[in-house]
Amino acid sequence: MMTDTAADSVALPPVAPEVTAELARALSPRLRKRLDAAAAKLAARPRSTDGATVRIAVDDDTTLELHAPTGAVATADAIRCGCLLAPDCVHRAAVAALAPVAEERPEDESKAAATAEAADTPGGPDDPDAPPAAPVPDTSAVASAPAGPDRWAAATALWQAGAAVLESGIEGAGALLQAELLHAAHAARLAGLYRPAALAVATVNGLRAARAADPGHRLAELTATVQELLLVCHALRRPPAPGGPDHAALRGTARRPYTPGGSLRLYGLCCEPVLARSGHAGVVTWTVDADGALFALPDVAPGGAARAAGAARRTVRLGDAACTHHELARGGLIVSGATVSPDRRLGAGRGVRAVRAQGVPWHQEPAAALWRTPLDQQIARALDTAEPGSAAGLIFTDLTVLGPVREPGAPDVLAAACAGLTVRIAPADEHQDLAHRHNLRWLAATPGLRLRVIARLVPAGHPRLRLLAAGPVPGTEPGPGLRAPVDLGYHRLQHADLTGTDLPGPAASHASNTTPAPPEPAAAPLHLLRRRTQAALAAGRPALAQPGSVETDRQRLRHAGLSTAADLLDELHRAAADRTRDVFGRLRPADAERFALAWLAADHYGDRAARALCAAAWALPDPARVA
Repeated sequence: MMTDTAADSVALPPVAPEVTAELARALSPRLRKRLDAAAAKLAARPRSTDGATVRIAVDDDTTLELHAPTGAVATADAIRCGCLLAPDCVHRAAVAALAPVAEERPEDESKAAATAEAADTPGGPDDPDAPPAAPVPDTSAVASAPAGPDRWAAATALWQAGAAVLESGIEGAGALLQAELLHAAHAARLAGLYRPAALAVATVNGLRAARAADPGHRLAELTATVQELLLVCHALRRPPAPGGPDHAALRGTARRPYTPGGSLRLYGLCCEPVLARSGHAGVVTWTVDADGALFALPDVAPGGAARAAGAARRTVRLGDAACTHHELARGGLIVSGATVSPDRRLGAGRGVRAVRAQGVPWHQEPAAALWRTPLDQQIARALDTAEPGSAAGLIFTDLTVLGPVREPGAPDVLAAACAGLTVRIAPADEHQDLAHRHNLRWLAATPGLRLRVIARLVPAGHPRLRLLAAGPVPGTEPGPGLRAPVDLGYHRLQHADLTGTDLPGPAASHASNTTPAPPEPAAAPLHLLRRRTQAALAAGRPALAQPGSVETDRQRLRHAGLSTAADLLDELHRAAADRTRDVFGRLRPADAERFALAWLAADHYGDRAARALCAAAWALPDPARVA
């Protein structure tokens, strides 16, 4: 039965990236200019559903249909328009650009895996003795093509699409540029470049969130995604260097491999909401086995903040376990026939059996051992991991709340005493559908509150953490504390959750009692470089080509001992501003390759320097190991 509803209450089915690219590329130059405006218009039009079909009323006489019998639009023919210009109209491409990006279909993954397997066999594209199928372009950035011209071409196309994003900035990265990025991502996946393809899709999702003023958009996160995309593509365009990154790790895999893990007795720790850059959302429940090893049970699928906010109430998909993720975080599981990925995620295959079991408090074994690991070892482990959401990035420690902190642009930050240091605590996620910000205000309202926490490290020039869960510290009764562990992304704290104190409430705490932020270390001017790279992504290369206070920032960086940062800032602005002229005196296009390389060098340096400063701020025994 067909139902008519408002546009914002009927979700569009996800569209395969190659479909979006195909429809956008087929448009005439005149219609390409109208693509973004057409997408904005369609976003406000009424929608209706009829089984696997979503219909959009383009106007009173014209209907646009999206057929998704498998849950996603897999071919261009599945998008049909009733206007007079169809199928060459702008509406089909506009709705594809408006819809979420679908994950690759299983047949595409099989084709890509077969291509990758063939490329790794003797005589295939990766065979250095085989003649290349096509001439390799000669660029200054690439000494010689890595093995496999198809992969080289795919990595180059992704690099060029990423460089185009930097050239135009967020505001200029409309549906057409996004379609080109999706096209390059699809080609990269078919060539076996799974990791850069996923990063390209994450970039498109980030651009769409930014252009739509999504409250979950964070410029710093999008900058990190673009940096990783360009960094991986740049490495894949070059031959492997001794001691450099392995190309297999750079390519990634189509699916996460799982190996038999035997029988496990797991004890719940906490639930962590997931709002991924790739457009996926959900929850990861962290558990610990009898030997103290961490295991993750994820429930992540395409979606947004609403899915993440409700995921803890979903049933755990593992064997016959009849419990929700929230219940597992306070309970346990007995698992037989377990399958485990290299990053310790539990698989949910047919042979896996699991039943609900009793959990343990955090102060009892085996959970208590996690908090006995020296903090400097935990910080070093977190800095060494390349995966932001991995088990290696979890920090287990005790702290004492000092009060809220005044920090520009971050109203919900508190200071806490931890291992003899003053640590700043920020929300793990600032989205209003999650409870992190609310809970930090409640915690900041009670100076002296003792907490046992599970957190994630934030690389910064000062000690900084993001809290995932908090509970009581053993032996602190009757002082102020929590009655029981709570997941700070889901459970909204109330007076009944706290013991040993009368709270004035978070509003009163932030109106008064706020203290200035602890002083920054001497190397704090590093932010002068980072804000330039973020500004380039936000407004495009021309924003850095304008005259500004480059000399002042360069002097501040050199005065702080950051001469490399000063040189990188100088080159970034020169690459943005330098334009040559032809014989008629006309300005030639800017050198996109040079600007992308300058931007990548500056932003990557900022990341590595921040990690080194972070190690020094936490007083690690050997800060140079993460430089």
